[in-house]
Amino acid sequence: MRPVVKNSMVNENMSQGADPLKSIFYALFANGAIAIAKGFAAWITGSGAMLAEAIHSVADCSNQLLLLLGIKRAKRPPSPDYPLGYGKEIYFWSFLVALMLFTLGGVFSIYEGWHKLHQPEALKSPWLAVGVLVFAMVAEGLSLLGCMREINKVRPANQSYWRWFRETRQSELMVVFGEDLAALLGLSLATAALLAAIVTGNPIYDAWGSIAIGLLLIVVAVLIGIEIKALLVGQGVEAHIRTEMITFLENESSVDKVFNLLTLQMGNDVMVAVKAKMTAMDGAQALVADINRTEALFRQRFPQVQWLFFEPDVAD
Repeated sequence: MRPVVKNSMVNENMSQGADPLKSIFYALFANGAIAIAKGFAAWITGSGAMLAEAIHSVADCSNQLLLLLGIKRAKRPPSPDYPLGYGKEIYFWSFLVALMLFTLGGVFSIYEGWHKLHQPEALKSPWLAVGVLVFAMVAEGLSLLGCMREINKVRPANQSYWRWFRETRQSELMVVFGEDLAALLGLSLATAALLAAIVTGNPIYDAWGSIAIGLLLIVVAVLIGIEIKALLVGQGVEAHIRTEMITFLENESSVDKVFNLLTLQMGNDVMVAVKAKMTAMDGAQALVADINRTEALFRQRFPQVQWLFFEPDVAD
């Protein structure tokens, strides 16, 4: 098997054109503004659900900064100790974000709600809190729409968002999508809890709202953690991309049959190992020329492939 390593390291965009940096910056700016507004409203109103939402937004800002750090560190070039580069490091930082979402967001929200259940306090200026929540929902909605625009660049038309979430190899986009969706649902819960407290005059609804937000964040964090764990262990490319790779090779005139194709997702980059029967197997020079030509065409079609190992054979 003859390894061939492409010189350029990491594309700024994902293989199919999605740019996770846009989604991260959308979410960072939105969460920064929302955190300030929520914190002010929580201080004025004494709302536990509002405080839980403020902490959630602060945690989200920290998460986006960690993702940016992970993207930067994943771009480091290969070294003798890491010959395939540092692309998978983004999975570590994404997993850390899931843990922070669980601890700083979910656990604190449940604690705050539990505290308010045992020591309920009357809400002050509740309509101010409602106004802040409406502003936050608009901001989070815009951030989620920006994220979904990037997702749609890589999501097949017949694939649902849930299936994309389960199958994507783009951990940064997955994390931002999960955070934005959890934030929007959490804001809806906080608004409903606050309105119930206003209508009934019973602050206990606000406490239950905080607990519900915490449980929501924990569920989202666990789902994100499960998906990123699979990437850390070592997943190949998505099934439809692997199928496209095999189809592309089998349609090449120099390839008679593809016996096997193995892939490994390395952050934005992909390693591919191919075992195939070539059309011309009777001369070393012609064989090498066919392999080189096939590799060049393969990289043009799949620019995310940074390491390509091609093994000619007559049987699997």
